[in-house]
Amino acid sequence: MIEASAILNASILIVDDQEANVMLLEQMLDNAGYQRVTSCTDPFAVRALHLEHSYDLILLDLQMPGLDGFGVMAGLQDIEPDSYVPVLVVTAQPDHKLRALQAGARDFVSKPYELVELQTRIRNMLELRLLHQRLNRYNQQLEFTVLERTAELRASEARFQRFTELSSDWYWEQDAEGALACSSGGAAGMLGLEQAPGQPVGDWNAAERAALEANIAERKPFLDLICSRTTARGAMQYVEVSGEPMFDGGGRFSGYRGVGRDITHLLSALPQRAAPAP
Repeated sequence: MIEASAILNASILIVDDQEANVMLLEQMLDNAGYQRVTSCTDPFAVRALHLEHSYDLILLDLQMPGLDGFGVMAGLQDIEPDSYVPVLVVTAQPDHKLRALQAGARDFVSKPYELVELQTRIRNMLELRLLHQRLNRYNQQLEFTVLERTAELRASEARFQRFTELSSDWYWEQDAEGALACSSGGAAGMLGLEQAPGQPVGDWNAAERAALEANIAERKPFLDLICSRTTARGAMQYVEVSGEPMFDGGGRFSGYRGVGRDITHLLSALPQRAAPAP
């Protein structure tokens, strides 16, 4: 809800070519406690005044010489960025009411107006206007926060990727369909990820490769899975692989990612490992 003090501090412009009508409305608003009331008897000046002061409410008489209230509203339309023109029209013509609403007025009151009705409509319009402004500010702040958090997330992802590169020899990512999305350090060729599951993967140990494929297919995280192969020179090579499934903000599976490193030099310092099953 909008506080009463905020409503009474809202800016109001009275537009009427009759000085007597202006004075009557000014007195009524002053008695009700409104603190920022301005008046204007020249309809041609309204657009410039609203452009400068951005009034929360414009009390607009429709029947004025030279430029009537409809012409005034037409000039106000392009000022409001969200097409919310805060106009309450005052008219003695019943057929003008619908036309005024179609022209952009938010409400109307008939002449001769009843004091309580006019005060109620003014207060209601001001409350809606201030709520509308508050919502716009909230949306702008939310948009700024989203942009800020997005930038932070991208920076965090960049740091994570850099740390990954520093702590491993290679990494890879696959999408939800298993297609390779990105990789480094020859990971795709190293693990045969460019080939369909179940297809031959060169000199890699078939059982270890099957364990890797099973973890990925079942969307299981795994840590330090060792895969081995015989190189073209007949030497054993060992790599250590870790991976995890990825999920989007809605909890849906979006792919798989992992890292690996060559640990042949570590295992070569240990007692000879039994040859892997073919």
